[in-house]
Amino acid sequence: MSLMGELRFFLGLQIKQGLEGTFVHQAKYTRDILKKFNMGDSKPMTIPMSTNTALDADEDGEAVDQKEFRGMIGSLLYLTATRPDIQFAVCLCARYQASPRTSHRQAVKRIFRYLKFTPKLGLWYSSGSSLFLRGFSDADHAGCRIDRKSTSGTCQLLGTSLVSWSFRKQASVSLSRVHSCCSQLLWMKATLSNFGLRFGKIPLLVDSTSAISIAKNPVLHSRTKHIDVRFHFLRDHYEKGDIDLVHVASENQLADIFTKPLEFGTFVRLRGWRCIDNTLIKGEIESQWIGLIALLV
Repeated sequence: MSLMGELRFFLGLQIKQGLEGTFVHQAKYTRDILKKFNMGDSKPMTIPMSTNTALDADEDGEAVDQKEFRGMIGSLLYLTATRPDIQFAVCLCARYQASPRTSHRQAVKRIFRYLKFTPKLGLWYSSGSSLFLRGFSDADHAGCRIDRKSTSGTCQLLGTSLVSWSFRKQASVSLSRVHSCCSQLLWMKATLSNFGLRFGKIPLLVDSTSAISIAKNPVLHSRTKHIDVRFHFLRDHYEKGDIDLVHVASENQLADIFTKPLEFGTFVRLRGWRCIDNTLIKGEIESQWIGLIALLV
């Protein structure tokens, strides 16, 4: 609150505050960019990227207007501030801004068609959520068709609210990015301690049993000697009691949405299609915490 009244709009972000919590979205911005790139009358799509999509440099493909392509990517990147569900698709297409082809533009247009189908999705921050910090980390296996490097995705939740997420192509062919999520959780833990919040072991949920075994097993086997010392800080913080590596089934791995295209059912379940209106009862969001974003109605 301020002398200007309740915050409702800030730098393209729309804020809807209520007794149950706060909803942040970019519905107006979504409509504006659909109109800007003449996609307002396009056919809606239910997911931003097909599971059959396999983008590469496509050097034999027809070149398209680089300025327009970069403009579309830039507009979509700003939208990811409240739309983590398009993060993977947008960042994957952004890799080809230097020399965009028709196949790349078609992939970007599909994202716009998905936005036409879901213009009112955003982030929900419940006022009744418990302050329980946890993180998810996942990576595909050699997903890039050009250099076979993996793509990693992480997300961190405070209670039922998504507060941080990332998508990154790994710098090395084989190194895990679990330590990146661990670093983010430790930073959040230190920051929240300034507000009087204290946390014990923070659960870091991964679906890789190998990563858990390496972090928890103090014996350095011959197969893991190639791993650089700096990547063993994960084990160090596990032994100190800062984090707890927990195995999660692949179908419940929230970070999966940041690493690969998903089929409709899995995508919608992880995305978290939940209606936000005045009829929400206390605890409804808490009982359905698996999911990243919500729907404005």
